[in-house]
Amino acid sequence: MTSESRGIVERLGIPGLVDVHTHFMPQNVLDKVWAYFDAVGPLTGVEWPITYREEEERRLALLRGFGAVAFTAMLYPHKPGMAAWLNSWAADFAARTPDCLHTATFYPEPGVDAYVHQALGAGARVFKVHLQVGGFDPADTALDGAWGALADSGTPAVVHCGSGPSPGNFTGPGPMGRLLARHPRLRVIVAHMGMPEYGDFLDLAERYEGVHLDTTMAFTDFSERLAPFPEAERKRLLDLGDRILLGSDFPNIPYPYVHQLDALERLGLGDDWLRRVLYENGAAMFHVKR
Repeated sequence: MTSESRGIVERLGIPGLVDVHTHFMPQNVLDKVWAYFDAVGPLTGVEWPITYREEEERRLALLRGFGAVAFTAMLYPHKPGMAAWLNSWAADFAARTPDCLHTATFYPEPGVDAYVHQALGAGARVFKVHLQVGGFDPADTALDGAWGALADSGTPAVVHCGSGPSPGNFTGPGPMGRLLARHPRLRVIVAHMGMPEYGDFLDLAERYEGVHLDTTMAFTDFSERLAPFPEAERKRLLDLGDRILLGSDFPNIPYPYVHQLDALERLGLGDDWLRRVLYENGAAMFHVKR
């Protein structure tokens, strides 16, 4: 464990970190993701260097070195025909990576119910859905069976549904609100704290007990420049402290991993809150035992 993360972990008396938002995917897909971020700077004027552009085994070693005792392999399709193949890769990755929470995904397409049930039967513990990249409505009736299977099994889905870094046709609280009205028992982890619609997604968490939020990139210097978290909402972070989980976006972050931990610590919400966010909430959700 690095000295910076060890200091936080040891002070809090936790076994390590449960990071619910890390990316592992087939290398050809990851290369395309990295190429996208490489192109962001010239297009937007906001540079996004990939801090951990390393081969897979090196990335795993780095993440464990930061203190992660459980993490995910977030991956997502952008067109039909990808999801089942990605799920097959993710199942193999989880089988050879015991500290990875077996991750799966889906897309509104023929056969989605079958491969979601297959992934659940194979031991998938968390799903990733990216509404911005996928460009689909989460409340599409073609997905009723998939969402229903997740609700029935209690399997969480990490959903990129906020409109950051740029809005999509189905981002924002409206589409997710319609989905939750139809499937109120869903366990949803709103990625990036719902950035930049923080307050709206905190409202959904207050309305539905299955709604959680992950900290991915929120509160960091990078994100505070682009989409600052409103000071007026800070008390709600404390009130919902049992529904917030650590997420980092490793390895696709433009700053060191430990900066996410520092950003959470400097919120000044106390060690009990930090202990829950960094370890206890994720450990309880995914039955992580150390």
